[in-house]
Amino acid sequence: MPGADVLIAVDVGTSGARASAFEVSGAPLDEVRRPYPTYLPAEGWAEQDARRWRSAALSALGALVRALGPRGRVRAVAVTGQCPSVVPLDRRDRPLGPGLIYRDNRATAEADWMREKFGDAGLHELTGHVPAAFHVAAKILWLRAHQPEVFAETRRFVQPTDYVALGLTGNATTDWSMAAATALLDLRARDWAPELLAGLGLDASALPAVVPSWSVAGEIRPALARRFGLPAGVPVVAGAGDSIACALGAGVTAAGPVSEMAGSSSCFNSVVAEPLPDLDVTHSPSITGPRGYVTEVGINTTGEAVDWLAELFYGGTRRADYARLEQAVAGSPPGAGGLVFAPVLGDGERDDPALRGAVTGLSLRHDRGAVARAALEGIACGIRSRLTTLGRTSAPATELRVSGGGAGMAVWNQIKADVTGIPVVRVAGDSTAAGAAMLAGLGAGVYRDAAEAVSAGYRPLGRAEPDPAHRALYDDLYERYQALLGSRVARMEA
Repeated sequence: MPGADVLIAVDVGTSGARASAFEVSGAPLDEVRRPYPTYLPAEGWAEQDARRWRSAALSALGALVRALGPRGRVRAVAVTGQCPSVVPLDRRDRPLGPGLIYRDNRATAEADWMREKFGDAGLHELTGHVPAAFHVAAKILWLRAHQPEVFAETRRFVQPTDYVALGLTGNATTDWSMAAATALLDLRARDWAPELLAGLGLDASALPAVVPSWSVAGEIRPALARRFGLPAGVPVVAGAGDSIACALGAGVTAAGPVSEMAGSSSCFNSVVAEPLPDLDVTHSPSITGPRGYVTEVGINTTGEAVDWLAELFYGGTRRADYARLEQAVAGSPPGAGGLVFAPVLGDGERDDPALRGAVTGLSLRHDRGAVARAALEGIACGIRSRLTTLGRTSAPATELRVSGGGAGMAVWNQIKADVTGIPVVRVAGDSTAAGAAMLAGLGAGVYRDAAEAVSAGYRPLGRAEPDPAHRALYDDLYERYQALLGSRVARMEA
């Protein structure tokens, strides 16, 4: 509709940045993507050029606004993106080195030191997290220990969305959910934990100001507004981490449903009234109000495992290659002829940096379809494990709402339903962008509350019910999957 009010989400993701436009009715309008690479300079390391986070995001945003033209009046922009990833900035807010992304596991010793110093239970009670190399806190400590000259020159440490918002507004802020992913936030006070920072020898002045996810972080700087062809005063809303925004976009605002952000990695989020005592579950404050919390568990390589298979078997990652992969999986019987695949392909898992992938049961009778099906079933077993973790100290999941690139593969949604034993709902479009747009609307006053935002933006599209005929087969596969992972851990610890 010409002249419609528009909300924009800027997502600083793992494989690139994108800008997505939505009418305030929730209908998607347009999207522009700009890719950037990930570098793996050593085992367990994963880096990106942080300058590309900002340049790709601004390029996508500018191109989107130009593409919209007179079709839309931009009411607000919100940011979302990968986390926990971090880059040190100098006194002029320029990157002092590469960004260390969430998959980077070099800071294991620093995470272990934090846990020894403060204790797992105490840290989880305070921050909602048990520190790992995955978290920003450990990455900062690694930089201090191994690159002291960089640490000494650092003015502040920011995450990808913080860095983009800083470029858009000139203000250094971070929302509650991104701050929680550092493992330095007082979860209940919703601000940096002063005693923890003091104990680590860190200063809150080196971190952005913590603000509610729906708050206005600032306005788009006049020079950028002119460059993009935007009116003066367009607000930039703080937004949220990608998985947390995805949960909002999937309508997960109360106990029961679980959101899966099925991108390069997968994150699983549910909503609870109070933090859970389970140390394997991480938490962030609610992004829609002053009370409540969002839980999270995750798997590092899900969509990336599918990308790897498509490239390995078919030579690329074009849409046709995915179609051939899906057809091959659909043609392979459940159970993949006895194959068991643990697709830990990113040099470690977020809760176990030493873990590596494995496949067992291979024989000459297996073809590409069997291997591909085994990989998707293995990821589904990982999902079942994560849902079990979430349900240990809270209500069991009633359904899995899947969004992102992985949601479009119908055979995979059915596998997930069969392996987990709960319905899988495919969410139309991309819930991460939709959730960020909802936050933009809340911050700009377009929506009265989260319920109105969800009513506009949550769009279920299809439902896969578990097939009872496959229950016993997949229960057996799950046991063998758990045994395979256990044997891998035992061998690595020996």
